[in-house]
Amino acid sequence: MPSQRKAGAALGYANIVVKNVVNLLYTPMLLAFVGQGEYGVYQTTYQFVLTLQLLSFGFSGAYVRFYTQRKAAGDEAGVRALNGMYLVLYLAICAIAVIVGLVFSGLCAAIFGDSFTTVEVDLAQILMAIMTFNVAATLLSTVFDGYIVAHERFTFQQTRQMFTTLATPGLALALLACGMGAVGVAVAQLAVSLVLLALNARYAVGRLGMRFSVRHPDKRLFFALAAFSAWLFANQITDLMSMSLPSVVLGAVSGAAVAAVFAIAVQLRTLFYAVSTALSNVFVPLVNRIVATSDDNGELTRLMARVGRYQALLYCWVLGGFVLLGRWFVRVWAGEAYADAYWLTLAMAVPLTVPLIQNVGIEIQKAKNRHKARSVTYLVCSLLNLALTYFLAPRLGYWAPAIGFSSYVVVATWLFMNWYYHCRIGLDMVFFWRRVLPVLAVCAGATAVCCAGAALLPVDGLAAFLGWGAAYSALYAALAWLFALDEGERAGVRKALAKVMKMGKGRGTK
Repeated sequence: MPSQRKAGAALGYANIVVKNVVNLLYTPMLLAFVGQGEYGVYQTTYQFVLTLQLLSFGFSGAYVRFYTQRKAAGDEAGVRALNGMYLVLYLAICAIAVIVGLVFSGLCAAIFGDSFTTVEVDLAQILMAIMTFNVAATLLSTVFDGYIVAHERFTFQQTRQMFTTLATPGLALALLACGMGAVGVAVAQLAVSLVLLALNARYAVGRLGMRFSVRHPDKRLFFALAAFSAWLFANQITDLMSMSLPSVVLGAVSGAAVAAVFAIAVQLRTLFYAVSTALSNVFVPLVNRIVATSDDNGELTRLMARVGRYQALLYCWVLGGFVLLGRWFVRVWAGEAYADAYWLTLAMAVPLTVPLIQNVGIEIQKAKNRHKARSVTYLVCSLLNLALTYFLAPRLGYWAPAIGFSSYVVVATWLFMNWYYHCRIGLDMVFFWRRVLPVLAVCAGATAVCCAGAALLPVDGLAAFLGWGAAYSALYAALAWLFALDEGERAGVRKALAKVMKMGKGRGTK
């Protein structure tokens, strides 16, 4: 499915561009409609409700691996049994999620009463109830989404994501204009999630022929799934503790206004994640297929290094551009009250460079069933993140979760994971870094030169923003061409440009 992977990656990056453009317009409008306090309540509640995703117990990340093994063995009955088991599991999980979420909704006063006003507590209660059903719809959709990914139907997957990117803010703004406030945003998210569930189910069952067998449950399959998923569940706990709970702790300790500033930084941080995962996600089935057939560490190392270079080229370009232009952008986009979100984002995005150019390695670990050590290490480091947030938040406010997150990333992903990949998984990380370091050097050079120039001609308006953006991009491309790309990659760029020019000429003759 090389064409599907290429199309999926291209559409993934198109989604990132569209999402950024939408956020440029949507977030300031949302802040204008609801205000800083209500926005802080919305974001804090949203992060809290995300804890319900833990109820999936890691099963969502196991599907592609078990499907690939059965497909490689030609076991169609096993595939149907796997599908049936997932359907039953997730129906039960969704029912539990709704019950637990509604209980949380009833306890909002006890959870947030010390830092939220009475009006904010009432709002949080309503939002939590609506978001609970949104999480349930998202969880059930996982059953069909896993089957679609296993078939490498990335075009459909990314097209559906494009729909989400456009439909959610469009519907939300319509409801905001009707005076529904943050409740309207939550209702819009729920409506889009229900539509996506219907689309996924229809495509998987109708187009791809997904079938279910629930009459004779396979106990051995269930226990194998449970054993594999247990450590993925630990990863989910880690992600919750490092990504979501710090925002909840900050809101509970420091109030909604402080949480709102950090929420803007978290939103920007999410976009940095998207830059990386848009490419790595399309290689998940290929990694599982290599491990299931040959388990060749040399081939896996070369794949990780090749994808890592592409990720580094794009991620570093975005990161350097944010260093140069982000301070003015955040002030204009979110407002002066959120100016510190620029520094908060940098404090988290710079350390993320390493894990976000190595995330194919995570899929290699999972495919090899060697993800236990990562789960344990991440879990311990996420506890450090939470502890730093809790103890530092009263004195440092929104800087506390940023410090905790950066510490977690450096210890867990920089130090431990590179040692583990090399010494335990068997990947050649010396080869990986020899291939990637030139890209990091190019980014550092282009960013340093442009920042020095911007000190003389500051980014203080749209013209300067566009001018410096173009200058930085041109310098980055030139340095990458001269010092980072190898001859094969330059040939690929020339081929792509020639194809584009040929298409342009063809249209011009019509």
